[in-house]
Amino acid sequence: MTEKEMLIDTWNNEFQTTMRVFKAYPTDKLDLRPAEKSRTARELAWIMCADEILITGAMQGKIDFSPGPPPPSTLEEVISIYERVHKSNMRKLKKLTPAQFKRKIKFPVGPKKVGEVPTNNLLWFTMFDHIHHRGQFSIYLRIAGGKLPSIYGPTADEPWW
Repeated sequence: MTEKEMLIDTWNNEFQTTMRVFKAYPTDKLDLRPAEKSRTARELAWIMCADEILITGAMQGKIDFSPGPPPPSTLEEVISIYERVHKSNMRKLKKLTPAQFKRKIKFPVGPKKVGEVPTNNLLWFTMFDHIHHRGQFSIYLRIAGGKLPSIYGPTADEPWW
């Protein structure tokens, strides 16, 4: 299995997990903001749809960091867009040539610092960042009174035995 195949396979598995977490979230709690500096649940869910910006940028060799559209008003819309974006992202990743997969791209590497990052590293970073935000969202899910599905193992709401 190539690195690109491993990335796609892993990302597809993570997509399924994110879908379970999204679908478990109470739809009437999208404005939950656990702390003043925190995003709302709606904003946090919407961030996970932004993977498309980084993958498109990786394919083009330049990332457009201009603000995108505001988050949709319902979780159903976010989920629908997330499903569409994921399918599109996987099609794009499959088309990446070996040269595109290894080419360097300008990307933030620290506060006010931009560096040259290999595209494959950027793509893995994007998936890990997505997982990080899903972890944050799973905390919101618990605070909102939802039942937390299994992510990498059993939970209090989804025991395995």
